[in-house]
Amino acid sequence: AALLWGTILLACSCSPGPPRVGAAPLLAATYVLDDANGLGREFDGIGAVSGGGATSRLLVNYQEPYRSQILDYLFKPNFGASLHILKVEIGGDAQSTDGTEPSHMHYENDENYFRGYEWWLMKEAKKRNPKIKLIGLPWAFPGWIGKGENWPYDYPDITAYYIVSWILGAKQYHDLDIDYIGIWNERAFSSKYIKLLRYTLDKHGLEQVRIIASDRLWEPISFVMMIDSELHGVVDVIGAHYPGTKTVKNAILTGKKLWSSEDYSTFNNDVGAGCWARILNQNYVNGNMTSTIAWNLVASYYEELPFGRCGLMTAQEPWSGHYKVESPIWITAHTTQFTQPGWSYLQVDGHLEGGGSFVALTDGLGNLTIIIETMSHNHSKCIRPPLPNFSVIPQRATFYLGGSFYMVETLQVWHSRLDFESGNSSLFQQLHPVEVWKGRFSLDLDVDEVYTLTTLTSGRKCACPEPPPPQPFPSNYKDDFNIRNPPFSEAPNFADQTGVFEYFVNASDPGDHVFTLRQVVVQRPITWVSDADQTISVIGNFKWVNMTVTCDIYIEKPRDGGVFIAGRVDNGGIYVRRTKGVFFWVFADGTYRVTGDLAGQEILMKGLAGVRDNAWHTLTLNIQGNSASGLLNGYLLWENVTISKPRNGWAALGTRSFELAQFDNFHVE
Repeated sequence: AALLWGTILLACSCSPGPPRVGAAPLLAATYVLDDANGLGREFDGIGAVSGGGATSRLLVNYQEPYRSQILDYLFKPNFGASLHILKVEIGGDAQSTDGTEPSHMHYENDENYFRGYEWWLMKEAKKRNPKIKLIGLPWAFPGWIGKGENWPYDYPDITAYYIVSWILGAKQYHDLDIDYIGIWNERAFSSKYIKLLRYTLDKHGLEQVRIIASDRLWEPISFVMMIDSELHGVVDVIGAHYPGTKTVKNAILTGKKLWSSEDYSTFNNDVGAGCWARILNQNYVNGNMTSTIAWNLVASYYEELPFGRCGLMTAQEPWSGHYKVESPIWITAHTTQFTQPGWSYLQVDGHLEGGGSFVALTDGLGNLTIIIETMSHNHSKCIRPPLPNFSVIPQRATFYLGGSFYMVETLQVWHSRLDFESGNSSLFQQLHPVEVWKGRFSLDLDVDEVYTLTTLTSGRKCACPEPPPPQPFPSNYKDDFNIRNPPFSEAPNFADQTGVFEYFVNASDPGDHVFTLRQVVVQRPITWVSDADQTISVIGNFKWVNMTVTCDIYIEKPRDGGVFIAGRVDNGGIYVRRTKGVFFWVFADGTYRVTGDLAGQEILMKGLAGVRDNAWHTLTLNIQGNSASGLLNGYLLWENVTISKPRNGWAALGTRSFELAQFDNFHVE
């Protein structure tokens, strides 16, 4: 009788997918979901990173209602990505992938908890989801912490004080409770420092803040924790980056929570969505990881910087209001809208016979969520690590629900199909519920699909009105920086690539230059990558060829100080040291230079300008075709400099070294 019933059930099994006409018999397999023998690991949530670095730079400059719409798609429960975790960079005044983020302590005697945009972003996330978990992690540190050395662990008490100050400032000035704190992104850890950090946290009443280590690889942190019981006692989560869904034996033996604390980092088209779908399941199925965090949250930086559009969605045009809800947002929703941190995974193998994977989670109160993915190899490659070959075929999966799930009668169904033939993907669509008969149901699974089956009825696919169409950066752009109470410390659309450029009030100025933009980093930071030896902030349209850049400049450093304006700037981010362009420099010693690179090695012209420090001057750089010329205070200073390359690039401004300098009345046309 049981066999007969099985045959009848298979014959009329629920298949929400498209009917397969004249197809060969499907591979069929059965899977049991049962909580009678206990549950698997506790689920800690799905999240994303803002920072590492400056990945949300352009988001803050969006006008309403578009900015709020973007934030809703990221954080609002049962709306879009509905993220459980937001991880932010603790700014360190240094280049951390796509720009620099400002520190709350530029100098030893300086504290300011209103710089940058991460405070604002955390508050916006909490406003939408009060339960969202917050993580802080440094990529770099201000130079004073190392007392001249490019290393944060020589004076661990100073580093711990600096990090704890950030956590205390989050609470004092923004009423934000930081849940987790990291050590040093993808760099060495110091056991002594981690122990001292725990001690400093506890001393300041921050016992509830958990420590993640080491945001790099599974080893050596796991091994060191096995032999150092004190370190084992203070690390709460082992966080690895880009683990390729695998873990190591030592990590499991520690008994600690295992997270993929940075992952994805892949161009956000449908292949990126396939990558994200595969690792969201398989990080647990293959690697016991109970949280996966995407770098990055939203691609809000100039696309030609490194890792352009490697965010869950794209918002890189604040001047037009255009943004794009990319497919990874809806892949995220398959998990986040039907689970919560604190739920538990069921103990299942999780591998599908025909390729692909499934996970099942419960809140322990009778609710059940099953997430299935059948991503094929070529349609789910992440940027790293390399993906070994595997195959996925259409298949029929039959699930038996046991234990407390035996009485479940219907499951809601949400479905995505990534269509690489026609490009007509179907994303996060609600299908007819599945009827469960005597604890059993079947599904026909095609390749490159995601299914969520759940007892929860709260899922929603929300859509804001269409955003405005895309527009290039304005071809005529001015900023006089005249703003008394700016909402953010940085001027719109300037993307700092070395150094930090902030609004400044020049109280001693007689009137023309009270409000300026000032470069404020005066010591090389403890870097994460190779920052330039000069400071630079870029702006505009990377495709620009012919342009005129004008700016008032004020050198503050006597004798060897200097500043520049530039055009056709071709690089930034982690590659900032190799930046080429047309750079017009003036120096406090009265000389000028024109160079083809930021490093100042490729000298195209030089001479006397008569510029001095602590006085305002106006520089104008004109680039037309293969020729450039420069004006000082409205008078021609140099001309007929031949430019062979780069052919195009951003406008920029900056300084000769880590030095104070001011800029005003910026204009590019």
